[in-house]
Amino acid sequence: MAKYIYEHKNWTDFTWQDKAINAVFGEVRLMQGKIIGQMNALGFSAKEEATLTALTLDVVKSSEIEGELLNYDQVRSSIARRLGINTAGLVPSSRHIEGIVEMMLDATQRFNLPLTEKRLFGWHAALFPTGHSGPYEIETGKYRTGKMQVVSGAMGKEKVHYEAVKPKLVKTEMDKFLDWFNNDNTLDPVLKAAIAHFWFIIIHPFDDGNGRIGRAITDMLLARAENSGERFYSMSSQILTERKQYYEVLQKVQHSSGDITAWLDWFLHCLKNAMLSTESTMQKILQKAEFWKLHEDTPINERQRLIINKLFDGFEGKLQTSKWAKIAKTSTDTALRDIKDLIKKGILQQTSESGRNVNYELTNFKRE
Repeated sequence: MAKYIYEHKNWTDFTWQDKAINAVFGEVRLMQGKIIGQMNALGFSAKEEATLTALTLDVVKSSEIEGELLNYDQVRSSIARRLGINTAGLVPSSRHIEGIVEMMLDATQRFNLPLTEKRLFGWHAALFPTGHSGPYEIETGKYRTGKMQVVSGAMGKEKVHYEAVKPKLVKTEMDKFLDWFNNDNTLDPVLKAAIAHFWFIIIHPFDDGNGRIGRAITDMLLARAENSGERFYSMSSQILTERKQYYEVLQKVQHSSGDITAWLDWFLHCLKNAMLSTESTMQKILQKAEFWKLHEDTPINERQRLIINKLFDGFEGKLQTSKWAKIAKTSTDTALRDIKDLIKKGILQQTSESGRNVNYELTNFKRE
């Protein structure tokens, strides 16, 4: 069996071939500047909206990579409340979601604070407020004391994909990692984000939650790279899309003798794709911002505001009177009155379907 990277002496003296990554690295840095420029031109509320969307996606998708589906509205509401963003239709969220959001916001909003053992333990405890991961009791708020294998396959036919650093070495390895994280300022923060992600995942210091904490560390360094807690794209969302390649490249590079070019190349391309997919989200946010600017003096009630925002944020299915009533928690009569009022104001229009299938959509707004 090939050696694991951490079995080599001085394994964290990573090397890579600059030539191989220079082009994509340059593109990523250029795109970051471009996105920040576009966002700064947007105005305050649209920027808030963009940050809220990106952070929500980050939390939801980072959990989805681990096979856990979180409620999007609950996550969004939890983030909005904590950032003091005034948004219609807030819903209460579970303690579990609050914990995940807490970790993410601590990483992205307090990105300039040092990353300490105490802080990491706090994140870990927030991820597992009951001390359980599903039905299993786990060690929370401290480094693991058991061995860690990543396996797949049926019982008796398990295939070991990875065996992490021995438990007795975890603290030593993490001390070294945190020292580098807090004190080495020679690297560009984007490259540092890529290296930190890989390094942390290789140590796998916790019983569970390593992927999510690794991605939070990545986001923290990306926030440093932009010197801003405003997030406009979601790396976790893109990792979820490219999950197969993510695991493949990790598996390949875990056996290298220190050259991590393949990992850096994959990471930078993934980051570039995350920013590219943001451009379409941005168009929607721009449309929404323009819409509310146009209608700042139009009398619109809270129920109407709620549904209009939902239509901009990517409404699932078709808008019918019954759906309106359900979402806005009102009677069908009131829902119909709200709809007719918006039609009269030129905001909504009826689609071509008629009879019982009457649907409504925003005028001059084609949803993706």
